[in-house]
Amino acid sequence: MLKQFIKRGTILKNARAFSRVPNLRIQTHEKDGYPPIRTKPEKPYFNKILIANRGEIACRVIKTCKKLGIKTVAIFSDADRNAKHVKLADEAYYVGPSVVAQSYTNMANILKAVKETGAEAVHPGFGFLSENSDFSGALEKMGVVFLGPSAYAIQAMGDKIESKKLAAKAGVNVIPGFKGEIKDVDHALQIAHEIGYPVMVKAAQGGGGKGMRICYNDEELKEGYKLSQAEARANFASDAMLVEKFIEDPRHIEIQVLGDKHGNYIYLNERECSIQRRNQKVIEEAPSTKLTPEIRKAMGEQAVALAREVKYHSAGTVEMLVDAKGNFYFLEMNTRLQVEHPITEYITGVDIVEQMIRVGAGLPLSVKQEDIGINGWATECRVYAEDPQANYAPSVGTLDKYIEPQNPNGFIRCDSGVEEKTEISVYYDPMICKLITYGKTRQESIDRMKEALDVYVIDGVKHNISLLRTVLEHPRYVSGNITTKFLQEEYPEGFKGIQLTDVETKRLVASSAIVEFMFQKRNERLSHGQLRGYTPSKKSQFVVTHSEKKYPVLVSEESDNVYIVELVDEKETLVVKPNWDVGSYIFRATYNDTDSAIMQVLARKPDSLTIQYKGTRFTINVRSPLADKLHPFMPVYTPPDLSKFLVAPMPGAIVSVSVKPGDKVLPNQELCVMEAMKMQNVLRATGYQTVKKVNIKQGDVVSDNQLLIEFE
Repeated sequence: MLKQFIKRGTILKNARAFSRVPNLRIQTHEKDGYPPIRTKPEKPYFNKILIANRGEIACRVIKTCKKLGIKTVAIFSDADRNAKHVKLADEAYYVGPSVVAQSYTNMANILKAVKETGAEAVHPGFGFLSENSDFSGALEKMGVVFLGPSAYAIQAMGDKIESKKLAAKAGVNVIPGFKGEIKDVDHALQIAHEIGYPVMVKAAQGGGGKGMRICYNDEELKEGYKLSQAEARANFASDAMLVEKFIEDPRHIEIQVLGDKHGNYIYLNERECSIQRRNQKVIEEAPSTKLTPEIRKAMGEQAVALAREVKYHSAGTVEMLVDAKGNFYFLEMNTRLQVEHPITEYITGVDIVEQMIRVGAGLPLSVKQEDIGINGWATECRVYAEDPQANYAPSVGTLDKYIEPQNPNGFIRCDSGVEEKTEISVYYDPMICKLITYGKTRQESIDRMKEALDVYVIDGVKHNISLLRTVLEHPRYVSGNITTKFLQEEYPEGFKGIQLTDVETKRLVASSAIVEFMFQKRNERLSHGQLRGYTPSKKSQFVVTHSEKKYPVLVSEESDNVYIVELVDEKETLVVKPNWDVGSYIFRATYNDTDSAIMQVLARKPDSLTIQYKGTRFTINVRSPLADKLHPFMPVYTPPDLSKFLVAPMPGAIVSVSVKPGDKVLPNQELCVMEAMKMQNVLRATGYQTVKKVNIKQGDVVSDNQLLIEFE
């Protein structure tokens, strides 16, 4: 009889049987976008694996386990009780409240789950306990396999100071900097003056862009040191810091390595990860446009040398910075599966999770270096619940509508841990999914990504698809001329949203008029379709208002799915052939039989439409000429003046408050520091003001738009 746990226990489901997949070396993916299993063992490597993680990475590991015939155990917190990864696993075990420290990094609860479910191995995913040597050591004492490297390798590479020493010993190029732990902010200033600005201050333990700041002067270093140390303490339970020279205009390129316990080491070529915001990756691709075969080989061999130096087994990534001349420098080694591993799987045909499981079972890698080539090109976009036009402020809420891009040929892969009605919580990282596309060429991969983003329906939270879509069409990105400063250089005042061309604007206006015409025609049919002698309208006039400009429009239906749209003031006519069912989300159309576009019809009100085009939402007013004439006489809502208030830009926790009533503050002065979705954000004054009232204190948890500070 199976044991059932109510509070800390298991939810049991039936495991799916797996089928044999042939070992294909030319085909790099199946129809679901995942690589085929190369070697099916006579019996499963393990009977049951617990996945000590959540979200999309838990779902991804479950995918390979099912193909290998391995049962899986998910863990979950209060916030994730109904999460996708819980539903996909064969069993699920409750490990604590929503706060990460009480659940997903609560080692005692997770070890208890391992014991009570009888899991023979644990896959840590990334983040949380994935690079915690105490966790891997505790599992070893229990006789449970940790599907990752040894505790020694985790410790050695997790310590940024020790890792640089070992890298230098292995013959790997290292970045100039202080080879030791920084004592305090004064010591950091001393080192910065010795090696020269700019410098990077970052956590000695950890990664993922947290606990890291680029500083160009003393003031930035003082503030950056404080914020980075606080983030490091919160995320990695260590506030040890280091300072090193910041390489200007670098490209962030990493090498995927695999090692086993039999002395075999290989590299799976590189990934380019230069498009970043807040030192976190946004768009990645494999291979890189920068590397020559000679540089690729040198980087790969150095990465393998480092892995061999620390007797590394499992999957790992050696991250490097590459300057304009092709010189490369060791940055860090991530002793875990990387977020962006799918693009490597696409171009090599190697299921990295499968190899991790195989190595954990004590078997040698099933691939050799001579098996690894570069087959095509892959692009990955990280789709975040955030507002790129508001300095990437996280967005929380419920996914009221969620439709992932379809994947008929295996060229699109969506690694997600969400589904419709999932709540995007303040407790966890704001990433909704990793969207990956594959093509024979880089441009084909990019084109497929643009279309995938265009048909990706996400409603209920803000998202960064507008930024992703804009970058993918940017001439500099298309040319491959990118660095880690790309977003900073191309959008120095921050990303302000997509700027439509005149042609794109006319497409949007014409399409909006057709959408409204088709809605009205459907409503006419519903109201009058049964009346004798009823003839549906074939023409209609509208005034379409976009960005405060009015466009008088005449729409004529020529035949099924062929419309003539006259833009009267522009003296221009478009022949539009839409592919759209009234009420559906995706609107496709061709214009004058030459160009095409994809839009999303997200909402319709009596006189307006919400249309998403290239990831950006537009509110388009579509009215009859009479309604437009009368519209100015309608009452207007005036939003309240908030210039005398500081309101929370997002939900989060107050880390510190820097002012008190009566203080006179200067423009850009720090008012408070707020932590949301594992990142610390400084909220600053916008002008010369006097503090009237402070409504918050350190440790408070605040909601979106909550009043924090009042000014006189």
